[in-house]
Amino acid sequence: MTSSIYAETDWHARACRLRPDGRAFIAGERQALGASFAKHSPLDGRLLGQVARCGSAEVELAVRSARQAFDDARWARQAPAQRKVVLQRFAALVLEAREELALLECLDMGKPLRNALQVDVPASARCLAWYGEAIDKVYGEVAPTGVDALALITREAMGVIGCVVPWNYPLIMACWKLGPALAAGNSVVLKPSEKSPFSALRLAELALQAGLPAGVLNVLPGYGHEAGEALALHPEVDAIGFTGSTRVGRCMLEYAGRSNLKRVYNELGGKSAFLVFDDHADPAAAARAAAASLFFNQGESCNAPSRVLVQDSVADAFTEQLVEAARGFRAENGLDWGAPMGALVDEAQLKSVESYVGAGLQEGARLRLGGQRCHAESGGSYMQATVFDQVDNRMRIAREEIFGPVISVLRFKTEAEAIAIANDSPYGLQAAVWSHNINRAHRVARALRAGTVHVNQYDEDDITVPFGGVKQSGNGRDKSLHALDKYTELKTTWIQIDA
Repeated sequence: MTSSIYAETDWHARACRLRPDGRAFIAGERQALGASFAKHSPLDGRLLGQVARCGSAEVELAVRSARQAFDDARWARQAPAQRKVVLQRFAALVLEAREELALLECLDMGKPLRNALQVDVPASARCLAWYGEAIDKVYGEVAPTGVDALALITREAMGVIGCVVPWNYPLIMACWKLGPALAAGNSVVLKPSEKSPFSALRLAELALQAGLPAGVLNVLPGYGHEAGEALALHPEVDAIGFTGSTRVGRCMLEYAGRSNLKRVYNELGGKSAFLVFDDHADPAAAARAAAASLFFNQGESCNAPSRVLVQDSVADAFTEQLVEAARGFRAENGLDWGAPMGALVDEAQLKSVESYVGAGLQEGARLRLGGQRCHAESGGSYMQATVFDQVDNRMRIAREEIFGPVISVLRFKTEAEAIAIANDSPYGLQAAVWSHNINRAHRVARALRAGTVHVNQYDEDDITVPFGGVKQSGNGRDKSLHALDKYTELKTTWIQIDA
């Protein structure tokens, strides 16, 4: 469909006809095992269906399935060119199912359907296709030894990978893990968030349809303290790829220590600093970029620029422009094609965001816009776009990850002060520098402790560049060829050559 046809589609009616399947996917088939829980939509509270509440028994079955698939090499020993064909077919099927997948994302976690259809689904398919295309172009090495030896350095699949992904970008986060892990020849047990399980379960069916052998990809919905913990503790899991909160990331490291010392790659939270200097020629453009990046996905993004640092001389004018830009991000039902923001993922997340608004007011920040829940009569979990000014970096709203549509404006006088404030955070995921002084842009970007620093833009993105952070924002990188490092082992084969 074209965008105009999408805009004219009755997505509410389409959503009513959708019947999500919440059963687990193990050994190539849907399985109804054990307990289940009811999943409701944050858009309006409607019951979406029952979802398998997987625990240690289901984890045992899934890991056994993945291990058997890896050990008999039904996928791992296929030539990279063969794996490429399957992954590219997988990507094509994701695009064919774009409307169903977008509806699942919208209903499951509340995001605008337009964003899911135009951003999440195409990005997910592109990720799968890119790793499929890349894998037969990854070469080994020959070490520079003496003439009496040949030392080969090769990459091998690790084995069984446990992937635990969050609820804010369910489809994209799953594909960021699945693309490199499957391309490298691993088997995978994927644990989606209990708040957004449906798209991951549908992905497993599409992968099987594309030709991925049964058992190579297993999907277990359920709670983190049950299915997630059991997966991370399992001795037959060789690595964990985790995206989520810093609190749970610490648990993942603990589980690895308590079990088999499996590799743990954490992509965690953020409190990204967005620095605006008075030598930037278009502060209004910076304000629009900050608002667009923060309020996209209702602020439920780990890389959201939630701390906006503005130089004193332009701070008043910039804040007015930021408030004006934020007014355009109204919270509406995500099934409405033009909705700028959707619902927060559930009532618990809404109450958490409300508590941060209360903390900001109590600590003396100035509320410039929003700060209230809205559309309570709908049965959904909606929050207004919220802007705070006069924020001090010691306040909770400046230090803790809110994960909602709340942005804070902090002020600075000098470049050195801006860098100090930006780096005074336990997180280090992303940052931005807005300046038309090329020396300052380079100097400040180099000084910022962040995995990615944007200059005179924010959120520009491509599958070819790595994503991840420093400090308590985690380790390892998703995307790019560097992601293959997480899911492969380096092996040296030393061959002695007789003279």
